[in-house]
Amino acid sequence: MKFTELTIHTTSEGSELIADILWRYTNYGVAISDVKDVIALQQNKVMYWDYIDEELLSERQDVLVKAFVPKDETAKTLPEIRADLEVLSSNCAGLTALGSLETTTREVEGDDWIEIWKTHFRPLHIGERIVVCPEWIAYDKKPWEEVVKLDSNMAFGTGEHETTSMCLKLLQQYLTPSSVCIDVGCGSGILGISAIKLGAKYAYLTDIDYVAVESAKHNSEINDVAEKVTVAHSNLLDDADIKGDIMLANITAEILCNLAPSIPKNLKAGGTLILSGIIESRIETVKTAFSAQGLKLDKTLKEGEWFALSFKL
Repeated sequence: MKFTELTIHTTSEGSELIADILWRYTNYGVAISDVKDVIALQQNKVMYWDYIDEELLSERQDVLVKAFVPKDETAKTLPEIRADLEVLSSNCAGLTALGSLETTTREVEGDDWIEIWKTHFRPLHIGERIVVCPEWIAYDKKPWEEVVKLDSNMAFGTGEHETTSMCLKLLQQYLTPSSVCIDVGCGSGILGISAIKLGAKYAYLTDIDYVAVESAKHNSEINDVAEKVTVAHSNLLDDADIKGDIMLANITAEILCNLAPSIPKNLKAGGTLILSGIIESRIETVKTAFSAQGLKLDKTLKEGEWFALSFKL
């Protein structure tokens, strides 16, 4: 199978934002190449190298974000990605430096890409109890841990991204055995599946992306929680009458604000709303949108360039 390797030139600050866009268009991996990560590992004594090219230690702003798109989808996908980049650039104007956003492509043979990609994933510990583990890796869990297995098609949330990690950390703080959890924009299903693993009564997951819905259903099955999980292919909560004790939405600030008016009808009185996917320039807008619906801000988390908020109704 042939792929188009798409490379976008950006900055450290913009790399995760660019990666989020690219994840919408591929099931085959997104990679960030940032020399600052190498320098940080060396300075923090996490890793050591006998030799580092001195040029790497100079101040460089160019960060590469790469994605792999099937060749036969490239003609349709590239214009959509460029349009999303233009919107991002407009939203971040004067707030976050995105660099040149120069885009290059090349054709690559991708028959072995999934196997190569799989070698980079390892069990990931999030919070006190959750361990996100690739399906193909055997993990000997501790008595207090709950393992969430994800298959090799992990394009919609693995726990590695700060936004997902913060949602999982907050979820562990609020969840009880009687909790009904709703995940809006569920992606891989990691949040809803984690809720059941942690003891929730039931999880209702929605997503507008058919591939994400199928991925979430499959991941629910391999985690043996499918009987307690419903995955709906729907636009946010327009068609849902269910009410949750905990609602999670890890999307973008703009979509979160559009979602705000529908929250009270789907969140029980005294319930908890967990939001993530928010950059600093949008955090006050999100707070205002949800406060206007009668929700009270309870906690704020920050990891990297991202924020997560929890509200109580």
